[in-house]
This record gives sequence, structure tokens and C-alpha cells, in this order.
Amino acid sequence: MLRDALAVARKDLKIEWATRVTALQVVPFAVVVLLLFGFALGPDPQRLEPAAPGAFWLAVLLAAVLGITRAMSIESSAGAIDGLRLAGFDSAGVFLGKLLALGGELVFLEFILSVVTAIVFGVSLAGYLWLVSATIYATLGIVAVGLLYGALLVSSRVRETLLPLLFFPVIAPVLIAGTKVWQAALSHHPSGASSWLEMLVVFGVIYLAIGTVAFGPLLEDA
Repeated sequence: MLRDALAVARKDLKIEWATRVTALQVVPFAVVVLLLFGFALGPDPQRLEPAAPGAFWLAVLLAAVLGITRAMSIESSAGAIDGLRLAGFDSAGVFLGKLLALGGELVFLEFILSVVTAIVFGVSLAGYLWLVSATIYATLGIVAVGLLYGALLVSSRVRETLLPLLFFPVIAPVLIAGTKVWQAALSHHPSGASSWLEMLVVFGVIYLAIGTVAFGPLLEDA
């Protein structure tokens, strides 16, 4: 399973390196979303600073939908997923490989967005250990949930519009918990973030387990 996961992750990252979709489309989209939030709130620091965590995570979630749609379209095009099955790839390995690749791309995006957030919203990225921990576990939950729904809708002609409708309600706890951790860290009171961070860990681990088991059957039924 681990060997299959690494092979799938390597395949997806090679495709990303060749196409530059994340770097040239998803990252600029997320940056524009953050800038629009900043423009809408105006130049007042008293309005910008409290809104920074929520704006960051909303931009991440919107960009994640694009990344998830792209990740699953790779498998649905030209019968790629059937090729993986014929090659004997374990479905759990395929899920973990796509999770590694997409998670890595999303972490790259989040690093850039954190810098943009600090500049646009005028916040200091204090408590960076809390910020990094929240980002990693939130990314795990976001990608795991997204791949599950992506597998469910992989053959649907309306997956680009239906995916957000299914994805956002389920991922709301990640948005809330991630925002709370960032608020606590940026306000220099990280002790209040521990319970929210635990929620992110539990959410990510649960959906990682569900995805490892259910990804293959969902693809077969789609």
C-alpha cells in the first residue's frame, strides 16, 4: 500500500510540475480572494486584523475545491483510474497517494497565503507552531473529505458545481476550528487554541480512516 501511495503521489506531482496548474491558477485565485476580502473590509486595522484568520481559511477552502476537482479529473480522464486498477494498485494506496500529493500542493498554497495575509491584513504571524500545527491537521481533513466526495462524483457531469454543495457543509468544523486556532495564536493567547486543535486532529484522523476504507468502493460505484 505504501509503495502504491508513493507511486501515485509521484505521478500526480509530475503532472503538476508539467502543467503548473496550482502555481499558475489556484494560487493566484486564492491570493485574489484574500485581496478582495481586504478591499471589502477597508484600510481600518481594527477591522482587518480580527478578520484575518477567517479570510485565510475561506480562501484556502475555495482554492481546495479547485485542487480537488483537478486531482480527480486526472483519474477520470482517459480511463486513468481503470489503468491503476489493471496495474494492481491498492485503492487505499491510491487514496493515500492522492492525499499526499494534493496535501503537499495545499500546504505550498497555505504558506503563500499566510504571507499574503500578514501583509494585507497587517498581522504578525505569532505563535507559528500553533499556526503550522493547525494548518497541517486542517489540510489533512480538507483533503481527505474532498477526495471522498471527489470519488463519489468522479463520473458526474456536474461535479464542479455539486462538489462545493456537498463539501462545504461537512468541512465547516475545520473552518471554525482552524479560524479559532489562528485567532488564539495571532492574539498571543495560544493556550485557548488547544481544544480547537484537538478537534482538527480528531476530524482529520477520522476522515483519513474513512477515506482509506471507502475510497475504492466509492470509485467503483461512481
